Amino acid sequence: MRLTDDEKRMLDGGEGEAVAAAMDLLVRYGEVLGAERLVDTDNVCGANIFGPRQFALCGAGAAHGGSGGAAAAVFAELSLDSPRPLELTPVRVQSYQLIGPMDTVNWQVQGLSQQAHDLIAESESYSARHGIHLMNTCTPYQVGNVPVKGEHCAWMESSAVVYINSVLGARTNCEGRESAAAAMLTGKIPYWGYHLPENRYGTHLVEVSVPVTSDRDWGLLGYYVGELVQEGVPVLDGRGEGSFTPNLVRLKHFGAAAASSGGVEMYHLPGVTAEAATVDEAFGPRGRPGSAEAIRYGPAERRWTYEQLNHTATDTHVDLVMIGCPHATLSQIRDVCRLLAGRRVHPDTALWVFTPRAIRQVAEQNGYGDALRAAGAVLMSDTCPAIGQFLPPGTRVIATDSAKQAHYLPAIMKVQGWFGSTAECVDAAVTGTWRGSAP
Repeated sequence: MRLTDDEKRMLDGGEGEAVAAAMDLLVRYGEVLGAERLVDTDNVCGANIFGPRQFALCGAGAAHGGSGGAAAAVFAELSLDSPRPLELTPVRVQSYQLIGPMDTVNWQVQGLSQQAHDLIAESESYSARHGIHLMNTCTPYQVGNVPVKGEHCAWMESSAVVYINSVLGARTNCEGRESAAAAMLTGKIPYWGYHLPENRYGTHLVEVSVPVTSDRDWGLLGYYVGELVQEGVPVLDGRGEGSFTPNLVRLKHFGAAAASSGGVEMYHLPGVTAEAATVDEAFGPRGRPGSAEAIRYGPAERRWTYEQLNHTATDTHVDLVMIGCPHATLSQIRDVCRLLAGRRVHPDTALWVFTPRAIRQVAEQNGYGDALRAAGAVLMSDTCPAIGQFLPPGTRVIATDSAKQAHYLPAIMKVQGWFGSTAECVDAAVTGTWRGSAP
């Protein structure tokens, strides 16, 4: 790998032991990937807040950092042969904390102990003291981190990566905890994958012959596309009248679903997403595939996808309804409040709505928090049941309007999962019973 003089200085220890370890990791990482060089970045999103599970995985060395142990444990892994963790130096570039393990307000609702709360809170404080912005969300683009077209980033979180690559035209691969941490300290990331223009062209044509008009429709379409293209770059061509009229929420659901069933990190919706006005432009020099090679999505494929997303569920009694994966917008919270108007959550069912901390503050100002609590629901932030690995005690069956959550939560938490529209989910919360139907 070719390094600049600045990069060589960091690697040789000219900016301290932690930066040297970070640069060493990035060089070895890049060489494995076949990258010829590093690229500058000033926009890194990582996961640096540690809780009891992460400490257990790191082992006893995690405690050696004193009050900074949690964050130091993250950066200890930058030097695989080091017998002790390295103290975190202030981050070099704009660095952001993604979704974490704890809601700082409703941590007792999560079932966390005081000890776990204190450990996570200190980890968060340590990151903040060293310059990491505590957005605590899987959707940083909803609360101020909106990279521009062509900007090189280093982001974790699959649903966020596919959104900024596709909708905004920023450039990032789906990074891991260690590579993102190393980028925070150095402002560098290997120049490979979706940083390269030639890798951003479409690989699969998806011909859509049914209208895709609701949030649920977009989640279903994304889940089907991800299953078929895996790590490819799908290009969507709509055939039905009014097929493609997405907003932020629908694009968010589509990308999250495609990144869950497959490994999609970028897609093109010609005329909507950032880098292609037409199908031909989306494929660029690769050329548009013939019709015989296209993936087709019609009524049969939509029904099959719905069945796949609901295959873990048989019991209709619902213990938990979870909304806000990826984290809900203010409009989604408003919609839940309107669906709950004059109604109350069933005493045997919980309704949890998740959103970024900044949006929760606005929701509270708007009275949405009071409306949810009056109906027996809980407005939460900073985390989610899949990341934090928590559910109400005794939960066996969940319902969600998120294809991503329906994909992951049954596998992670060993529960049954129903997938449907937001209205169907709120109905399940009020009645305690799943009554959703296939499209």
